[in-house]
Parts: sequence; C-alpha cells; structure tokens
Amino acid sequence: MKLQLALDLVNIPEAIELIKEVEEYIDIVEIGTPVINKEGLKAVAEVKAAYPNLEVLADLKIMDAAGYEVGNASAAGADIITILAQAENSSIKGAVEAAKKLGKKILVDMIAVKDIKTRAAELDLMGVDYICVHTGYDLQAEGKDSFADLRTIKSIVKNAKTAIAGGIKLETLPEVIKAQPDLIIVGGGITSKDDKKAEAAQIQKLIKEGVMV
Repeated sequence: MKLQLALDLVNIPEAIELIKEVEEYIDIVEIGTPVINKEGLKAVAEVKAAYPNLEVLADLKIMDAAGYEVGNASAAGADIITILAQAENSSIKGAVEAAKKLGKKILVDMIAVKDIKTRAAELDLMGVDYICVHTGYDLQAEGKDSFADLRTIKSIVKNAKTAIAGGIKLETLPEVIKAQPDLIIVGGGITSKDDKKAEAAQIQKLIKEGVMV
C-alpha cells in the first residue's frame, strides 16, 4: 500500500512548502484538479522539479482528447494521470495507449459511476493501471463513504491496482487498510492538521503495519 497526498486548496509555493513537511512519509503527491484549474500544468512541473524523487499525479479528470491531455501532463513531469470512468471507452483506451508509450500510468476515477461492478470489469480489461473509488466532497457531506465500493472493485479486478479517495483520515484509516487497496489517497486528513508531519507519519505507520498483517 502506498500513501498519496492530495493537494487541492493551495497555490504552487504553498504546495512546495507543504510537501517539504511530509515528504519522507508520502509516496505520491497529487496536484489536485482545483490547483491545475487555477495554476495550469506549471504546478505539476514545479512540484516535480522540487521533488524529483516523488511520484507526481496530475488529477486532470480527463473526459475527452485523452491522448493529447496525457501527452501534455507527461511533458510537464506527471508520472500518473487521471481520467474519469465516465469517459468514452475510446478515450480511456487512448489514454492508456499514450501513457504506455510515454512510460506513465493511468488512474481511472470512479466518481459518480452508478454500476461500479460492471464498469470496473470493463476498465480492468482496458489495461488501466489504477481504478480509484472516490467519494467526492458533495457526497462526503451527505455521509457516504467508499468502503463497500472498494470491496466490490477488489473482488472484480484481476490486473489493475485499486485506490481509494475521499474523506480519509487517521480515524477511518483502519477500515480502509482492512480492505487492502494498493493506494490510499489522503487530502484534508493531513493538510488540515496543525502538525502535518506527525499526522502523515502516523498514517504511514498504520499503512506499513497493515501491509505486514
């Protein structure tokens, strides 16, 4: 299991400072959609330049022109690029093809997918690298979590790795670890804390213990 830090509500200098606090405890840093919308792919390029040893995920949530978008993100230094599961199959295949040529990975975001089981099976056959269960901000506010959906996907996929995102924090981490995703994505569960380093250290410790169980 890897730990991914999601950065959504920062500018580029703030992102670089925040990563410095937790760098030793994270595996992947996500430049979130709000940051890319505001700052452009320059945010990806500057973070990758500052932290070349960290994997950088560009959360583009691609819906169309997938090969082109993957190419741009790759040129900016992204190691992993996201596409929405709701995109056309041809777009997802295009993203996978472009990523493979460039030595990058594709994470498919399942946000708003109603038939999780069917779509996960289809995506798995398309050769995506990660399938991510994602409870968005709006549904989190209604009290929804992703654990049941993650278990469903884990029971279906044979090739892709699994990821989980959406409202994960130290208190809910044991239940997440129990489901054994390959990638755990934490945003505010770290970034909203006064002592971000201590929180990230504790989360990474629980993840490592969960892998050994």
